Amino acid sequence: MALLGRLGVLLASLLTLAVVQAAIEFPTRGQLLPGVRTVGNNAAYGHPKIKRAIKGNSISHDDGGYVLTEERLREIRSEFMYWYSDQGGDQNHGDYQTEIHTSNPQIQKNLNFQLPFYGFRYNYVRVSLNGYLEFSDPPEFYKYPLVFPVLEWPQKNDPAFIGIFYSKCRMGSLTSDDTDRRIPGVYFRAESDLDSRNDQFGVELRERLKWDIREGVIGANTFSPKHALIATWKNVSFAGGIDSAIYKTNTFQIVLATDEVSSYAIFNYQLIDWTTHTEAGGDTVNGQGGVPAFVGFNAGNATQSFEYFPYSQSTSIRKLTTSGMVNGFPGRHIFPIDEEILPGSCDIELRDQMPLLFSPQTGNMLGGTIVNITGPCFLPDDKVFCTFGTETVQGTMINRNRAMCVQPFLLQEGYVKLTVTLASEYTTWVGKYFIETPATATEKVFFPTSDVHQINPPEIKIEWDRFNLTSNLNAPVQISLWGYKEANNNPQLRFIDTIEDGTINSGEYTIVPSNYWNRSIGPELSEFEFGLLLINLSRSTALSVSPSLWSKPIPLGWYFNAQWESVDGKEWPQKRCDSWIKRDSSLNDFESSLPQCPCTLEKALLDKGRYMPDLTCDKDSNPLCYYNRGAVHCVKTGMPSLTGSEQQCCYDMQGRLMLTYDNMWGSKPARSHNLGLLPWNEAGKVPTLSQWYNDKIPFHLCCLWQGRDSEGCKTYLTERRPTQNCSGYAPPAIALVFGDPHFITFDGAEYTFNGKGEFVLLRANTNKNKLDIQGRFEQPQKTMYGEVRATQLTSIVARENMSAVIEVRVRPPVAQWRYQLDVLADGKKIYFDRPSLKVQHFEGVTVYTPTNILNQSQVIIMFQSGAGVEVLENNGYMAARIYLPHSLANQTRGLLGNWSSDVMDDFTLPDGSNANVSLDDLEGIHKNFGIHWILSDENDPTKGRSLFQHDAVKTSGYYTDITFVPEWKTSLDDLLPLNRSDDRRMAKKICGYTQQCIYDYALSLDVKLAQFSKYCLDEFNKIKESIMK
Repeated sequence: MALLGRLGVLLASLLTLAVVQAAIEFPTRGQLLPGVRTVGNNAAYGHPKIKRAIKGNSISHDDGGYVLTEERLREIRSEFMYWYSDQGGDQNHGDYQTEIHTSNPQIQKNLNFQLPFYGFRYNYVRVSLNGYLEFSDPPEFYKYPLVFPVLEWPQKNDPAFIGIFYSKCRMGSLTSDDTDRRIPGVYFRAESDLDSRNDQFGVELRERLKWDIREGVIGANTFSPKHALIATWKNVSFAGGIDSAIYKTNTFQIVLATDEVSSYAIFNYQLIDWTTHTEAGGDTVNGQGGVPAFVGFNAGNATQSFEYFPYSQSTSIRKLTTSGMVNGFPGRHIFPIDEEILPGSCDIELRDQMPLLFSPQTGNMLGGTIVNITGPCFLPDDKVFCTFGTETVQGTMINRNRAMCVQPFLLQEGYVKLTVTLASEYTTWVGKYFIETPATATEKVFFPTSDVHQINPPEIKIEWDRFNLTSNLNAPVQISLWGYKEANNNPQLRFIDTIEDGTINSGEYTIVPSNYWNRSIGPELSEFEFGLLLINLSRSTALSVSPSLWSKPIPLGWYFNAQWESVDGKEWPQKRCDSWIKRDSSLNDFESSLPQCPCTLEKALLDKGRYMPDLTCDKDSNPLCYYNRGAVHCVKTGMPSLTGSEQQCCYDMQGRLMLTYDNMWGSKPARSHNLGLLPWNEAGKVPTLSQWYNDKIPFHLCCLWQGRDSEGCKTYLTERRPTQNCSGYAPPAIALVFGDPHFITFDGAEYTFNGKGEFVLLRANTNKNKLDIQGRFEQPQKTMYGEVRATQLTSIVARENMSAVIEVRVRPPVAQWRYQLDVLADGKKIYFDRPSLKVQHFEGVTVYTPTNILNQSQVIIMFQSGAGVEVLENNGYMAARIYLPHSLANQTRGLLGNWSSDVMDDFTLPDGSNANVSLDDLEGIHKNFGIHWILSDENDPTKGRSLFQHDAVKTSGYYTDITFVPEWKTSLDDLLPLNRSDDRRMAKKICGYTQQCIYDYALSLDVKLAQFSKYCLDEFNKIKESIMK
């Protein structure tokens, strides 16, 4: 263990190289925009229509538009405030908003673009004299200090707003000493299509914003603004002051920039001479005392808010003009604002457990990822320490707002705590950092051919994106070879050899294996049978820090062929295979702990609780199937077994299970799961690497390098890694909740229950299995005919035993421009928008989205027992399928019934008695059964407590309405009278004779809901039919 700890520090120090010279965010694959040029040491980025002209060190358009020189860019970026004017325009008022004054403090501005803010998007904004930009109505009256979200919502308005200085203001006046004689008041301008503009102002604003944001906030190194807003409050005074108080004024500015996906807010505080108004307890002369202004953001509708501490509503608010330090300016603060609000400026006060802003937020387990950090305000002499999980490395200060740390080698996977501390302080800044397994990490070193898998290839070509290292394409790079093995329960990752040092960063290199056959590296290193290539900048480069590009694991027969042959002759594959067989035979049996494979691909795709796509052979993302040739798709167990092993099931073009008894490309169980097993620092339990050591490299030794007919391969396929017979496979039981809402239990009972609140869908509570799956049901919006007397599933949450709590919510339609569903793990939002994040493992549970789903509209939750939850979304509506293994038979209660193959006990009440109900009696089901399974925040021994993460002021009781009376009628004639002939015709057209679909359309008049309900029911019936085959 000590060796691995030292190795992590050694790797970090090797990759740091020396003292960091400058703040560099190295772009990752695919991030550089077209038109890259290099001028001196600076990388130039440009839109496809724009290029960086080398001549004159300027930025110009191909069409001969305005030319922006480096000198001019430096000049405009040296100004603190962005442009605003009280002259020019049609009425010679420039940006000055004459309509805004004390008696009319707000106006609305329509935008010809979409502005993402706090998960929503807006095409308008309201500009208020009172120091904020708003997107919905504020409350009529305020209590101080201000609290957002508004506790009394929806009885009182809870506005969505961006508050730079949220306080009641009035127009101020200039003093004779004011050198800036522009008119006091509110200024506003919106600029669109900056990416294609070639006029002087458009080009200058775009470039100024781009570089201010790229250099000012971590993670924005590829941002290029398309649209911008500039709102300025110049010399505004406080409301309620005496006449002479109008000379007490503040000046501040909001600059918003967006590319319609990402959005950033820059707050510029030029002058703060008062902090509060009289209604908030301030005096009438100086605007002091009382409760200072609110600074922050609110999403509205009692969802979420961000108050900018330590400044907001605090005496520290005066420090806004001297803190921030974004772009080196005192008084400038910056925030990413599109999905979540994060402070891009350092924190002046040392408060424990403060949030970090860092990028990237994921890194390969092997280490070498350069992580840029904003948290504490750094001083030149500060020593910065970053702790990734359990490994601590020393970082380097870049400027007051930014430091950087190199992620060390970690024997972990999934989310770990990232903490940043300063040597002189006990305060910590905390974030969650995702560790990618070497197999699922973003691929950065590519092998265009399969030569690396051969014993004696003449050459091996490798490729990488050269911009992942540096924009200096002439920089020398180093290529090194590392090996992995396990000995005496001790994982070992060791440096083997330098393949090349000093080759130009061209993005490609050809390895000639014969050049390394005569290397004398010693017998110990020749025991490494697989490893990885590492590419980073040479130590001779001017850059003093280098990213690390790791390959996927590769066999090392091409490197050690001559060395192994000199010891064991040409039969070295056989001898090494025999050695592995002997070692593997001495280990405990693991196959008995694995579930059996489904016999057909159709059934494998339906067993969502136990099996997920194997990304080495996935019909949607990786059809090459190198290790399972002839397969069209493979699945594997989503969770490690209790012994840490993994089942694999592969299927041919006919959808039949491929067996190792038939050919060597058949399905193979693995002693070690790709996710590893806690504790990850033991042999056999290391993510990816243990699987390669125990399962992948033996396949090379015994089969790929000897042939199918060799004794070693026969032993591997029939004794050590044989496909398990599928004859004993037992398919899962499946239940469904969908529509307004309808339920199909595990035993097949179909009924409708329109409860309003949070309910138990399924609960198992035995000594061995504790599983809770809960659903939240809310009333939809009114139709043209009035209230919709039904509810819909809007969120589902699940936990098994001591696993992480996973919640999936449908996002409001106006917030579905990027993601359809929100996923929370233990209350924290997680995202699946990058390949390395498609599969995420937490304690006791794996969560993934299919590789072909890009908008988080389908989420699968897999528990250790084999229970699974599949959440589907379509056009703002949500449905869920629940899968149960046979180990949970006769153990479940709740709205989805007891899985016992007996419909009669599906309507069991929490006290264990049976409700006497009829499936077509909606009122009886509601009153005598369904409503009894409602949840609260208090624990009930028969139902548990609500597991949902409740935002802001909401509780379980907020969603509960036991007095709600839904529609009891079910027939078309009762729901849609004859005089509504058009609606009746539409219901029949969409639904045919599907009763649930008719019910949903009749109540909601929503074609999309009805279509989705019919789809869910039809698909469920197909699944049941497939399972029963």
